Amino acid sequence: MDRLELVKDLQNTGVFMMDNDLAWGTAGNISARVSEDQFYVSASGTYLGEMDISDFSLCSDDGLVEGKKPSKEHIMHQNIYKERPEINAILHASPFYSTLIANTDMAIPSNYFVEAMYYLEKIVRIPYEHPGSLGLADAVKEKAKLGNVMLLENHGVIVYDTNLKEARMALQTLEYTCRMHIQAMQSGIKINGLSEDTVNDFLYNAGYKPVRKWD
Repeated sequence: MDRLELVKDLQNTGVFMMDNDLAWGTAGNISARVSEDQFYVSASGTYLGEMDISDFSLCSDDGLVEGKKPSKEHIMHQNIYKERPEINAILHASPFYSTLIANTDMAIPSNYFVEAMYYLEKIVRIPYEHPGSLGLADAVKEKAKLGNVMLLENHGVIVYDTNLKEARMALQTLEYTCRMHIQAMQSGIKINGLSEDTVNDFLYNAGYKPVRKWD
């Protein structure tokens, strides 16, 4: 994929997130890797559902390469790319149900259905740090290898994966599962989750997706 196509995919991802209640307002930022040490990230103050091609900043380890002022959280993205060379896309947002759970001590079940078993296999919690701070960027870097989904307490979520399509699927699965879990609790419905043995058998033997390797 050339750079223009990649930026268009990012642009479409922002629209997808807004259209599916996975983002709102100017809350959140998204990025995609261009090369080993460069990535496009949404510019500061952009509304994810209305971004133009020019609303993405090309950044590197040395900072802004070209374009508008990047999101103040671009260092957080940079740190994930440094720690996870196989990761090529990062979505940071605050969808309602996922953020609700991020603001509690509740765990997100990953044994409800097929997609949850795979995309939500490992979920990492990050204690609150101010958005855009070096403290948050460092906390994310420290735990980047422990999972592909992060709950930022009292802030939102981060998902990252090998490409934008997989990252979109992970974010959608996260929000769908959180919504299912919360609405079941509200309605007094008991969800029969699968056993740990069944989940492990699915992950390693069903051939749904490549098995992930975790530190």
